[in-house]
Amino acid sequence: MITLIEREIVDHRAWINAQEFRDIIGISQMTPGPVSINSATFVGYKIGGVLGSLCATLGVVTVSFTLVFIVSHYLIKFKESKIVKSALLGMRPTLIGLIISAVLSLSKGVYSDIKSIVIVLITLGLLLWDKIHPIIIIIISAVMGIIFYGYL
Repeated sequence: MITLIEREIVDHRAWINAQEFRDIIGISQMTPGPVSINSATFVGYKIGGVLGSLCATLGVVTVSFTLVFIVSHYLIKFKESKIVKSALLGMRPTLIGLIISAVLSLSKGVYSDIKSIVIVLITLGLLLWDKIHPIIIIIISAVMGIIFYGYL
């Protein structure tokens, strides 16, 4: 989803640049709600103010809601079907590919120096070592940024 959003609003429509997109994703991860809704709200506001924000948010929510409603109706109806079960099993590995694609897309230009790479590795290590709450990870990353980039 993140790669699709980036392709549309950065590459095709050029509503925002790549750095602004990375900032949106970072902020969206810290705020409640799905990334797609938070991103749509921000970009809509940037392009068309409050009305643009409302329209963009409704556009994302309406399409998603409609698709989920229709698909769930048929999934419930055919949940015991061997074809449906096989299709769902086949779709699971695709999620890993989509996540890796989003990581690679978002990492362009972010890892421009050794300090950024160190922050990523420490963050990854903390996440793998112990199930630390994401807010704590974000705070630790912010402190590392202040220390590494010399704002103290």
